Amino acid sequence: MTTTTSAVPPQPAAGNADEPAGPGLAARIDGLQRLVDLGTGRIDPDLLADTTALLTRAGERLRLSGDHTVVTLAGGTGSGKSSLFNAVCGLDLSPTGMRRPMTSKAHACVWGLDGAGPLLDWLQVDKRHRYARASALEPEGGRNGAESGSLQGLVLIDLPDHDSIAEMHRAEVDRFVGVADLLVWVVDPQKYADAALHRNYIVPFARHAGVTLIVLNQVDRLQEEEIDECVSDLRRLLEAEGLADPRIVTTSTVAEGGVAGFREVLADTVAARRARAQRLAVDIDRLVARFADQRAVTEPPSMIDERRAAELADALTDAAGVPAVAEAMESAYELRAVDYVGWPVAKLAARLRSDPLRKMRLTELRDELRGAFTGPVGAQQGDVDNALQGIADDVVTGLPPAWARSVRAAGRSHAAELPEALGDSLKDTLPAFNQVPRWWWLVKTWQYFLVLIAALALIWIALLVAYGVLGISEQPPDLVGNPGLIPYVTVLLACVLGMGALTSSACRNVIALSSARHGERMELHMRERIAEVAEQKVLYPVADELRAYARFQAEADRLLGSSGS
Repeated sequence: MTTTTSAVPPQPAAGNADEPAGPGLAARIDGLQRLVDLGTGRIDPDLLADTTALLTRAGERLRLSGDHTVVTLAGGTGSGKSSLFNAVCGLDLSPTGMRRPMTSKAHACVWGLDGAGPLLDWLQVDKRHRYARASALEPEGGRNGAESGSLQGLVLIDLPDHDSIAEMHRAEVDRFVGVADLLVWVVDPQKYADAALHRNYIVPFARHAGVTLIVLNQVDRLQEEEIDECVSDLRRLLEAEGLADPRIVTTSTVAEGGVAGFREVLADTVAARRARAQRLAVDIDRLVARFADQRAVTEPPSMIDERRAAELADALTDAAGVPAVAEAMESAYELRAVDYVGWPVAKLAARLRSDPLRKMRLTELRDELRGAFTGPVGAQQGDVDNALQGIADDVVTGLPPAWARSVRAAGRSHAAELPEALGDSLKDTLPAFNQVPRWWWLVKTWQYFLVLIAALALIWIALLVAYGVLGISEQPPDLVGNPGLIPYVTVLLACVLGMGALTSSACRNVIALSSARHGERMELHMRERIAEVAEQKVLYPVADELRAYARFQAEADRLLGSSGS
């Protein structure tokens, strides 16, 4: 009985393997690698793991022989795939049986050995089950009219039954289905609608229609008119399950020329040498479609806006206690100024009289305030955490959930470092405001000069009293023996003391006016430094994450566009 074959879309031959799809395939593999690099630690780890596995498999397959096309024969128990395998090979290489699985390990037959060894090693085909098909094994026009030369470059693999009760058999099928260049599903007229086949393989691999071939075997059991009906019903079922324009071939291993149509499809596939690239391209399309949920359709912002950045700087400024620090520095400025421009005589008199602060043991507070320029400054972790709350809310609107979490995490990535960084920034600010103005030194020198004059005047008055009034010496010098000089020296002493007090009072007024400006300048400078810390520790990491997402989205859009998803 002569069997019929359905129309099969022709595959044009090419001089070099993968010529039509090669450059595009390499570019898409590079694009997938960039998606993995950008998405690592950010998006679904299962998707990244599957992508990495595909990239590894694609790299390994592309490094292996491009002159060979790996075709797997898979099917259920009794479908006759092993008989079909033997018929195509022209030899009884794989055991056959109708009622129980006979093939427990994959068997491979190779047309053309050059370069096939590493490929079979990669496929993990046991060396005991490897066969080479050459003209020496069988004369031309072997079983069922086979012509071995037309299949040069074919690696035909007979798999265990997919519906076997042995778990290792199903695992073997799953492994080869994932790496084959052309998937051939062998069904028979009685069980072509087998639920296990369609649920576990046809539906999940519906996107692989271009590298899938359905073989309706054992059509010798059907009448001529039943064959077309069976093919039509099978086609309807496959299309309903998403297999677009399925390729169906009818075969019979017992009829004369019963596998000729199938061999012709295999010969065209091998001659075109495109199945390897087509299979990888379909696998990439299937995987890229899963990236659609990992990117948004809107253009993402590039950084946190100025308003939110200013609010962050203000919040960190408050967290670091900058207003309080500036106020303390202002008070410390005044106290330190008194140490330089104050009238020493007045300070000595203050030490001699009763000090309420000393009685209350609060002088340490005044000393701490005086040394506030060199004291520790910083922020509490809780205040910093509050300042960072919701910092990225505006920019993550519209981002996929995984990337929104990633951007928020970037904004808080340096949260633990911020208190110390803020403290360091403020400490770096202090030396610029801890310098003693030169005029303080000049006033201090002038004040101590006046103290020296006052001390000399007191000594002079004492000598005038001793020598001029009490007459302790008969012939004293005129400067110390003339009591008439006492009023003049007293006036000099009073003028010196008054000048010192007046100088101190005038300087205090100047300091009182400048201390407020000093505090304002210092607060402004500290705010600027805190804004720099906010940029480095918060804004820049968020901006980097947004740029990474923008690159991820652009790459995903490009791959999705090229796959037609």
